[in-house]
Amino acid sequence: METPRRALIVDDDPAVCELVQSVLTSTGMQVLALTMGTDATALLRDQKFSVLLFDLRMPPPDGIALARQARRSGFNQTTPIILLSDDQSTAAVSEGFAAGASFFLYKPIDKGSLLKLMRATQGAIEHERRRFRRVALQSRVRLSFDNGEMEGETIDVSLNGMLVRAPRQFPIGSTVRVSLYLSPGKKPIVGSGLVVRTLGENRMGIQLNQLTMAESGRLHEFLLPLMMHEGAEAHAVRT
Repeated sequence: METPRRALIVDDDPAVCELVQSVLTSTGMQVLALTMGTDATALLRDQKFSVLLFDLRMPPPDGIALARQARRSGFNQTTPIILLSDDQSTAAVSEGFAAGASFFLYKPIDKGSLLKLMRATQGAIEHERRRFRRVALQSRVRLSFDNGEMEGETIDVSLNGMLVRAPRQFPIGSTVRVSLYLSPGKKPIVGSGLVVRTLGENRMGIQLNQLTMAESGRLHEFLLPLMMHEGAEAHAVRT
């Protein structure tokens, strides 16, 4: 399943939101523009974005607070963050990078500068898209937890996590031990996961947050050909 390129822009100036939204939409991105930081907090926790653009100084939570939230947990820990600022002081830059910013873009915003910066972030955006690109896949998965274990079946899998159908759900935020059986007769991929969402009565989204480099490599090796195949099919349909 192709992951769409999605941007979130948060700035209390509607004109800035409109300008950024217009420029990014012209590049083929889906853009959500907000003028209040409070409206962004739940989105950062529950949804994945390709790039985040925050106003450095706006009514709380400002860009610094939103960047810190994105880096702490959820789907956007490694998403590129651009801080929009009219403060070019060393202190502001240091504070922004310490909070997790990837780039600064100074106001007044110029369309050409924004497009150039988006091209600079393209590599990071594509890397994030690959991590979250989901492949429809039914495989056995064993979930271990404090009180025992149970078996379920994956609905789709990405390099970052999986959607699982299981006899029961765990609360959001629960940590589980995951054993993913991708190929008959081969050792399962083992690691730790975090329940990040629940759907219906028996489905859970599990983020794989603690895979060793070796296990991550095995998962990548298995999924990459499937991703390329799905991407080629999608391209054939479009053309």
